[in-house]
Amino acid sequence: MGSLGWAVGLSLLSAGAYATAAVAQERLAEHGHRGWSRWAVALLLTGAGVALHVLALNFGTVAVVQALGTLTLLFALPIEVIRYHTRISRAAWLDAGLTVAGLAVILSLSVESEAPALLTDPATRGLATVTAGAVLACSLAAWRAGPRSRAMLLAAASGTAFGIASVLSKAVLASFTNGGVGAVSGFAAGMVVAFALTGYVLGQLSYRGAGLATPLATVSVTNPLVAALAGVLLFEEGVRFGAAGLLAAGVAALVMGWGVVGLARRTAGTGTGTRKPSGGTTPTQPAATG
Repeated sequence: MGSLGWAVGLSLLSAGAYATAAVAQERLAEHGHRGWSRWAVALLLTGAGVALHVLALNFGTVAVVQALGTLTLLFALPIEVIRYHTRISRAAWLDAGLTVAGLAVILSLSVESEAPALLTDPATRGLATVTAGAVLACSLAAWRAGPRSRAMLLAAASGTAFGIASVLSKAVLASFTNGGVGAVSGFAAGMVVAFALTGYVLGQLSYRGAGLATPLATVSVTNPLVAALAGVLLFEEGVRFGAAGLLAAGVAALVMGWGVVGLARRTAGTGTGTRKPSGGTTPTQPAATG
């Protein structure tokens, strides 16, 4: 199996793990974040997704791996249907398809640089500072927002943190491949862990009172977009077909945005107390919105 095959296979496994983890996270939120076993399942599944994702980055470009990560959204929707015995409307599937299709077009236009994906210490510190500022701004804005806006802001912050963690992981792997352990920046490795943990916590909080699809759609878009943009700026990944490629990317961004907004609107009432918890007959209470 070639490098691309490994990247695709590992990315698909990672997307499946992330989707299952998202369902586990929502279940944990429904139970007031109580129960060590629920925490363990959600954390292990997320950890598996992270590990598979990092391995995939070693075989493929950031754009390819992150694009395949958008399949998390499609994997999670049928899982939700099976769990709650509900039906997702044709319009919701269309919104999900627009989201993934638009994002896939954007990322497919990116071109890998021939140079190794290495980052200098100043570039790493600058990236970490900008990312921390963006995540903090989204988190503070979510503090007083309504349930749906809060979920989307926290999910956007989570996606940003995860996206930059992937970019830094790519740089750490490139450093290790080119110079061994001694060439790996301790600060960069530390930021990978810090942003991954931050993304996990914010992602968990985004599921409180907003269901599964809305925050998952937001994080599924934010994560690869942030990573792809960072790849262009830091790793010199370009866009195919020049001006025509830029125009196609712009149109795809509009299509993707339409899908995200539609999906968020159609699933605004998901997970707000209308479902029955597994194994019981009493509807769950609405989760606190903070």
